[in-house]
Amino acid sequence: MVSGPTYGQRRGAGIGLIVALIIAAISIFRYFGSSSVNPTTGEKQRTGGITPRQEIALGLQAAPEMIRQYGGAGGDARGQALVDRVGQQLLAGSDLKNSPYPYQFHLLNDNRTINAFALPGGQVFITRALLQRLKTEGQVAGVLGHEMAHVAGRHSAEQLAKQQLTQGLTGAAVMASYDPENPNSRNTAAVAAAIGQLVNLKFSRNDEVESDRLGVRFMSQAGYDPRGMIGVMQVLKAAAGGGRTPEFFATHPNPENRIPRIEEAIREQFPEGVPNGLRK
Repeated sequence: MVSGPTYGQRRGAGIGLIVALIIAAISIFRYFGSSSVNPTTGEKQRTGGITPRQEIALGLQAAPEMIRQYGGAGGDARGQALVDRVGQQLLAGSDLKNSPYPYQFHLLNDNRTINAFALPGGQVFITRALLQRLKTEGQVAGVLGHEMAHVAGRHSAEQLAKQQLTQGLTGAAVMASYDPENPNSRNTAAVAAAIGQLVNLKFSRNDEVESDRLGVRFMSQAGYDPRGMIGVMQVLKAAAGGGRTPEFFATHPNPENRIPRIEEAIREQFPEGVPNGLRK
């Protein structure tokens, strides 16, 4: 005779489901119950209650370690002066001036890693390896404008809030589906965790697309030719070579796939065509 689940097993499963529902409800309420309007982009966003002051503190705290990992700062006074000048031009001449963040620009003494990134709160970094490959001041503006857009768009705070939501819902799914008496339920838990990771990667790619669009806007407002950002993508494409991670599993869209979106953003900014006289 095949016996059904015991009372203790049914009771344990019922408690697990209740706990899962509570976890899911708290996660959803925390995410959707906290929203604000970004003063720079004008968009309503959910940042999990993280304030700009907290973002600034996080960035300042993390900056020394990032500088250390990339070989320190300095080593190229002229390059640092160029980065500072372009960054300040973008800050003073565009909607970035409405941002609450005290931007600082760092040229990292790394001649091998082609990279640029930003920490929450206004810490912006570019490696010497990337700067040396850029051919115009407009391309430098394209890199910095994109990274400053990440900061102004509060993408770090949004990403953290989304991760908290996803982790909460994933935890609820695992709690609801996992059965200690059934080893196969572990596969369900693993699938739920993998889906959560992929969802967060998609958010990151969307942030990259938005930063390209905002970067075009900030560059144009500050007097730079936004087509410099297309030049940046061509530099990155040449540097990437073969063997890239497939775009679906990467946090950054492939450079060649970003170019059409940048061109579209340029057409939206200048429907009659890019005017003459912008800084190349």
